[in-house]
Amino acid sequence: MYIPPSMRIDREQAWELIDRHGFAAIVDAELSATHLPLILERSEGELGTLYGHFARANPQWRTLDGNRVLAIFSGPHAYISPSWYASQPAVPTWNYLAVHATGSIELLNDEDTRTLLDRSLAHYEPALLDSLGREHEYLSKMQAGVVGFRLPIESLEGKAKLGLQRSRADQEGVEAALAESLDPQARQLWRHMQKLAKEEQDT
Repeated sequence: MYIPPSMRIDREQAWELIDRHGFAAIVDAELSATHLPLILERSEGELGTLYGHFARANPQWRTLDGNRVLAIFSGPHAYISPSWYASQPAVPTWNYLAVHATGSIELLNDEDTRTLLDRSLAHYEPALLDSLGREHEYLSKMQAGVVGFRLPIESLEGKAKLGLQRSRADQEGVEAALAESLDPQARQLWRHMQKLAKEEQDT
């Protein structure tokens, strides 16, 4: 991913984006891709470890054990009109946040896959896990249909293309337009702009 120095985000910021926008595309060397929700374990390894599962019917997992893949996480994004800038002339663009994580897939055994399913339910809907219980037939059927994996992150890079290199007047014009947008993605992008701008001011 092309990342100018001014747009590079650090490890903590990349982790935060993964936590908030954990639905990723897993791309292998053959350019096959599967879209999956992934859970980040920050404490495993210097860059963290990702966990997820493939549908057993998906043939992609059969060729991945021990092989490198790219996980692409997309954060909020929005069109940016040149009319929003105080400085003129200007060109239209698209602002966004994204994180790329690479590593080698490790398929999980049955016991670890069951633990992953419990963890996934606890992460996304803990009330459902409480109502089912670990021994419920529902979870056993669920496990039979999936293949769990872990992905220790070997490289992690993130990009925040938010126009923070522009003048404060330009940034304020973009923020005002995004804040008033009916698009939830645009409003999320506005909140990220505010957060990262404050972090830059505090450093």
